[in-house]
Amino acid sequence: MSINRDEKILVVDDEQSIRELIVTSLEDNGYLCSTAADGQEALRKLEEEDYQLVISDIKMPGMDGIELLKRILSEYRDVAVIMVTSLVNINYSIEAMKLGAYDYILKPFDLGSLLISVQRAFERRMLIIKNREYQYNLELKVEEQTREIRKVFLNAIEALAQALEAKDAYTSGHSHRVTEISVIIAKELELDSDYVDKIRLSGLLHDIGKIGIRGDVLNKPGRLTESEYKHVSTHPSIGVKILQFLIKENEVLEIIKHHHEFYNGKGLPDGLRMEKIPIGSRILAVADTFDAMTSTRPYRNALSPETAYKELERCKGTQFDPDVVDAFFRCREKVERIISGKEIPLGIAINQ
Repeated sequence: MSINRDEKILVVDDEQSIRELIVTSLEDNGYLCSTAADGQEALRKLEEEDYQLVISDIKMPGMDGIELLKRILSEYRDVAVIMVTSLVNINYSIEAMKLGAYDYILKPFDLGSLLISVQRAFERRMLIIKNREYQYNLELKVEEQTREIRKVFLNAIEALAQALEAKDAYTSGHSHRVTEISVIIAKELELDSDYVDKIRLSGLLHDIGKIGIRGDVLNKPGRLTESEYKHVSTHPSIGVKILQFLIKENEVLEIIKHHHEFYNGKGLPDGLRMEKIPIGSRILAVADTFDAMTSTRPYRNALSPETAYKELERCKGTQFDPDVVDAFFRCREKVERIISGKEIPLGIAINQ
């Protein structure tokens, strides 16, 4: 038979006659073979050369075949293993199969059965490798599709943000600043990074509901009437209705919905209080209010940071979570760089 095989086999047995018998039969059928007299020698050879199959006796002095099998499965995942044992030690063979051996053959063995077992081991090994490669390529494809979907998602968010800024000129830059300040506070409070990302997304979208607010009310130069104030106050709920078809992360929607709740329970829309309000909403409330106070609005000029600080302190424990306000004050220097325009806006740099 002409040799046309790339497979290389390591035969491990403490009996030289058995090794020679197996090697002769395999080499006559075109396989490349090496031998080892015990488990330790087998491991040395596996480290030095590439083998696709190990045929190992189970009962050997020193490291037995079961221990060798465990080491091979742990360190050489693409190497197939066939165990050789006597009928007396059949339970060891069953154990080996449970651990991950491809097959076992009994002594005294039929050389024809050995060749069939070797062929099947190589076929199974190749099937497993191809399946793993397929899974890997599939994961890459899914990852690529996920990036594309995320890109579409971000473009949709950007379109919403631009639509809002086109309607409300005073909102320009507000959401980006609120996002940056909120993220700074969240990190100061050592919140989980995944939740910080949710806060980041919530900050960018917290005012999207203002798309549904009448323009004459949104840009009114004077104070709002009670009915106008109630109309404006619906924007978090409107925002959730708009976004629920785009965002499947319920925590983000909850943060947006409740960012106008008061710590004492007198806010909107549900009158939640204290820890019943999502921590992201409590953070957003502080960042949102501070930026609104230090920004020019249709009905007033921007307040100074010092005046805004005093107002936050005054409303600590009533409108705002005291812990969030304290965290905000610890980050005053970073916040002032943001509102003074010294920091580069985050834009929509959500995880991509």
